[in-house]
Amino acid sequence: MNVQASVTQAGAREVVLSAEDLHTWFELKRWGMLRIGHVRAVDGVDFALERGETVAFVGESGCGKSSLARTLLGLHKPTRGRVIFEGQDLGALDAAGWRAHRARVGYVQQDPYGALAPFMDVRRILAEPLIVNGVNDAAERDRRIRAALEEVRLLPVEEFLGKFPHMLSGGQQQRVVIARALILAPTLVIADEPVSMLDASVRVEILRLLRDLQRARNLTLAFITHDLSTVRYFAERIFVMYAGRIIEQASVDALLDTPLHPYTRALLAAIPDPDPDNATHYKEIPGGEPPSLLSPPPGCRFHPRCPVAIAGRCEREDPPETTLADGHRVACWLHVGGEGA
Repeated sequence: MNVQASVTQAGAREVVLSAEDLHTWFELKRWGMLRIGHVRAVDGVDFALERGETVAFVGESGCGKSSLARTLLGLHKPTRGRVIFEGQDLGALDAAGWRAHRARVGYVQQDPYGALAPFMDVRRILAEPLIVNGVNDAAERDRRIRAALEEVRLLPVEEFLGKFPHMLSGGQQQRVVIARALILAPTLVIADEPVSMLDASVRVEILRLLRDLQRARNLTLAFITHDLSTVRYFAERIFVMYAGRIIEQASVDALLDTPLHPYTRALLAAIPDPDPDNATHYKEIPGGEPPSLLSPPPGCRFHPRCPVAIAGRCEREDPPETTLADGHRVACWLHVGGEGA
């Protein structure tokens, strides 16, 4: 896909981050030296994110969402392709450049307790990124720490400054993680399954908090999730990932109301239904498990599970990405030429 075309279709806002033919592969060895192949966690991804928008990357576990997030953060080095952040190719950064980049990108982890050092209190946890990035004035650090705690609604602030992670609830821990992600005033925040480890009663509060902060700060927010049921109320665009690739992308309303790819339809059909008449009926994506990323199938990677695969084509030929009405894009042979299934 041409990224410049993606930028044009996405709208008039400034593009903050783009990926061009991005691959992140991990070499797999046996007995420490025998090379047996590569795990193709991210395998040819193109997209562009605009300033101030919230997007969701959606898919089953193992589809490459988290590997993509860590590549954008600089925690994984791309095998091929480019990531452009605020006009700069991340592949050309030196150590100082990477430090500056990471100060502009916030990260909200999935497991808040695992993300917080147990031997640090809240004040020290929030002071750490400030110290690392050269905020040496103690009064200025204290001001920023207090402002961050107020912003994530951990009030009164004095009650939380001296607490350690084990003294906080799961929701309070995640608020500290969010405060840490925002304390350096980033341009982009990547939230990797930020509510999956929390009680259902707390999830809505955390999602509302993230959305309020995103709007107040005009942040670009990349939301990694497997839960399509929350996306409608949180994101503006959705990227559906399968086996290391983006197979469908569109605005939230367009994708949820008119899903085009059979995999997207299966994901939507698998959303839990509160109707008690369906309590004994299990919904699942057909065809078993996702393919191994060590040796993905040829052709369309969803074809072994697809109920409407085209015999003789889907199992041999990789489908091109087709752009339909309103910038709705899908990689599926059923829609090549603009014809729906």
